[in-house]
Amino acid sequence: MSALPPLLWLQAFESAARTLSFTAAGNELGVTQAAISQRIRLLEDRLGQKLFVRHARSLTLSPAGQAWLPSIHDAFARISEGTSEVFGVTSEQPVTLRSTPVIQQSWLAPRLIQLHHQHPHLSLRLVSAIWPDDFGPEGADIEIRYGRGEWSGVEMWPLGDEELLPVCSPRIAQGLTSPEALAGHTLLHAVGFGVGWPGWLQTAGVAHLEAECHALTCDNQVMTLALASQGGGVALTHRRLFEQRDDLVAPFSISVPTDERFWLVRPSRRHVSDEATAVWQWLQNAIA
Repeated sequence: MSALPPLLWLQAFESAARTLSFTAAGNELGVTQAAISQRIRLLEDRLGQKLFVRHARSLTLSPAGQAWLPSIHDAFARISEGTSEVFGVTSEQPVTLRSTPVIQQSWLAPRLIQLHHQHPHLSLRLVSAIWPDDFGPEGADIEIRYGRGEWSGVEMWPLGDEELLPVCSPRIAQGLTSPEALAGHTLLHAVGFGVGWPGWLQTAGVAHLEAECHALTCDNQVMTLALASQGGGVALTHRRLFEQRDDLVAPFSISVPTDERFWLVRPSRRHVSDEATAVWQWLQNAIA
């Protein structure tokens, strides 16, 4: 072979070979049984030999699998030892929390400061994601996702109902005495949301104004809010996020509801550490 198989495939083999169960391996790695089965099949195709003998209700290693397993165990042991030598040994694994940058900045940051003050022993690792495909059960203990909650294999807790409203810098707000005054201004669009500027303009009774406004589109709300705070236009954002900022004002009281919302999410099939459970429960209490 010219290259080693992907690490995810090797992890699937090591876990399945140790537990002799695709289901147990999936629980250990935080993925489905089907995902483990697929990775093993891809690995066997790459190697050109079967690694497992599949029985009706059980699983055993093939001769090739038995011969290869010690090398895989040694390889993972060397990686673990090398990691400890270079980066040190920690008594606990960090709790990985994944969310969009705007939620991290506007909602999560002040709460994590409170969490750290109350539980300084907890180790956290934050990971950013923007698009729906960035999310998933692998690699994260807890997530904050945005959508309608139509995900399988996870436990969900809503942050609450959402509504969107325009926000801008105080200087621009001085001239926005009514929705009609938006004519000629730049509307800052963040893609990926079910409700956007067309929905708000229609609710405000000025749908025709979209053709009279300039448009600037970004792939995330962090950028639209940054532009809005610096006088670059008027952004549409969630009231929950706006309430955490002091550099933006809402020139109108009109808001538009959306059936999408932010959710606290964690995989339902994964073994949950005590630290991850503590962070989950703390965030739930912070939402309540």
